[in-house]
Order: sequence, then C-alpha cells, then structure tokens
Amino acid sequence: FVNMEKQLHLNLLPSRPPMAGGFQSSSKMKMGPGRKRDFSPLSWSQYFETMEDVEVENENGKDISLTAAFYCSGAHGPVLLLLHGGGHSALSWAVFTAVIFSRINCRVVAMDLRAHGKYKRNPINGLSFFFFFFYRDIGKVVEVLYGDNPPPIMIIGHSMGGAIAVHTAAANHLQSLLGLCVIDVVEGTAMDALNSMQNFLRSRPKTFKSLENAIEWSVKSGQIRNMESARVSMGGQVKKCEEPTSSPAVSKSIEGIIEEEEEEDVVEESNKKKMKEDDQEIKKESVFTWRVDLSKTEKYWEGWFRGLSALFLTCPVPKLLLLAGVDRLDKDLTIGQMQGKFQMQVLPQCGHAVHEDAPEKVADALATFMVRHKFTDFKEGYLW
Repeated sequence: FVNMEKQLHLNLLPSRPPMAGGFQSSSKMKMGPGRKRDFSPLSWSQYFETMEDVEVENENGKDISLTAAFYCSGAHGPVLLLLHGGGHSALSWAVFTAVIFSRINCRVVAMDLRAHGKYKRNPINGLSFFFFFFYRDIGKVVEVLYGDNPPPIMIIGHSMGGAIAVHTAAANHLQSLLGLCVIDVVEGTAMDALNSMQNFLRSRPKTFKSLENAIEWSVKSGQIRNMESARVSMGGQVKKCEEPTSSPAVSKSIEGIIEEEEEEDVVEESNKKKMKEDDQEIKKESVFTWRVDLSKTEKYWEGWFRGLSALFLTCPVPKLLLLAGVDRLDKDLTIGQMQGKFQMQVLPQCGHAVHEDAPEKVADALATFMVRHKFTDFKEGYLW
C-alpha cells in the first residue's frame, strides 16, 4: 500500500514502472564524469508560435475577471484542443506539439485550465472546479480564437483533462467537434487511486531551491521521464514563493538524486560552517513551490471521474484511448473495446504523463487515427 502511494502521480493515477535501464531505485544515483545532465528550463517559444490571454467571467457574477492563458501553433487544418492533467499546465504539451506539427496538417491550441499555469485567478478556494466552469473557460477560448464559426476540433485530454474532454464532448459544448482522444484516465483506476492521493501530496517536497532543482526532482522521481519535456513543462507546475523562506522541506541535489535536507547528530566543524553558509544562501534565494494546492480540490475529485467510462462510450464522435498499460481498463471499457466502440492503443514503458514521456509515440498514434478518419492528411514528405 505504501509503495502504491509513492507511485501515485499528482494527476490522480498510479505511474508505470520505470523503463529497464532507466532510473535507479536506490536512494542515490551516481553520475560518472562528463555525464552531468542539463536541468536548465526551456522556453515555451521553442515549441509554440504564440501565447495569448483571454478574460473569462467570475462564476459568482462579481466584477472580478479571471484570465486564462493558451498557446497556439499553426494556421490551417483541424484544431487539436489540448487539456492537461491536474497540477500540470499547457506546457506539458510542448514537446508533443512540436512532434505532431511535423506529422500532420493541423493547428494546436493548448490552454491552462482554471487555477493552473498562467491562469490568473483568486486563491484556489475562491474558484469552483465543477465541469460547468471548465466548459465555459474552454468555450470562451474557442470563441475568442474563432468566433461563431470554429473550424473542426479534435479535443485531447490527459488525466483530469481527459475527464474534462469527455464531459465537454458528451455535453456537446463544441459544435464543430470531430473526435475525442483521452490519455491514461480510466474511471476504475482513478477512483481506486483517490483514497491515497492526500498521502501522496503530503509526501512531495513542499518547496525547491530553484526551478532547475524542481526539474531535476521531476526527472529523478519519475514524475516526468523525458528530460526535454521536464525542462519546459515544470515551469508551469511551480512558481516563485512570494517571500523567500528557509525550510527543511527545500529539496537539494546530492550525487544526482533529490533528497531532503537532514541534520546530522555529529558533524565536523568544517561541515557545520558549510551547512551554515548553505542555509544563508537558501534564505537569499527565491524558493519555488507548487502553483496548485491540489489537496484543496479534494471535494471535486469523485465528481471528475465517477461515471466517466460510460460517458466516454456515449460520446457520438470517433474516440481514441491511449493508456500506459492494459491493466488500466475497467469493466465498462473492456466490454466497449471488445464491441469496437473506440480505438485503443497501449504505450508501454511510460509513466502516467504518457504524452510527455513518449511524445513521438503519442503523436504517431494520434496522427494515424486522424488520417484514418479523414480528419486531416500527413504532411508532404513525412514518411510513416
């Protein structure tokens, strides 16, 4: 049970085992000379053409505006509307966007869901996380971009974003909807994972001494197993603390693995001096913390996933389900898959963030699905 808690990702589903030859399970990972990895952040502009903001009204009708951010690429073809998982941001789709854009003719719109990424808002306890408000934010972004005559849209969601995509499609909130793709979210598995979520959230580092430190933790802990994706997407998960703090929960890197600072009973004078200097340095730095306190959204968790499998099967558009393991399937989806109600593909040796860990495989599966259904064409010169 404890091991399962440690494997849970913040997206409310358990992760897959690491790749063979991948991250070591020991508490320290020693890196040989010349093998030091680059954990510096990458800019969104290397993957998207533009970033824009759109104001959405406050659900209580007050004169307080909430602003959603979204990232775009492309000017022709169907729109891939990308919805991220809980705690992540639109930047989790960055590497995938670059890959899919090289394969098919399409446009990409990746948006920060409410309270995530660069979404400007009141404190999280002042926002509602019922599906209605997600629908409205999504509708507002589509309206601002395309007016009353939007182009064909393929909605794609990961984890929590997958649940939102299913509810949006089932409620017919996008009139030009072409198809639906859900990545690694299944009702049965998600509901089972909820019982351990609070324990997992408490087990994570509360703060990081730098963005590089957060990126390193995400890779070494297995949350994101693609270095490039971690370098661009972690900036959407963490933010600078408003006031610099010195805390024992601040993570630091020791021989290539993230460990929490611990006081030793017996320390040589030279080490004591060094620890004091390090502590003073941390006080000077602006430490980073999580953008979203997911523990405060607990009352919404069951509503996100209850009845999701049946709802997915009723969506009246072609459907693609991408999973990190076949063991994710619950009874409803197993029967539906046998009846040919949707296309499914398993992408093994990935963590829960499938589109980040294996963006090429996800792009290949989606491109093939869309071309097969004549939603678009492969780009000229692309060999598949």
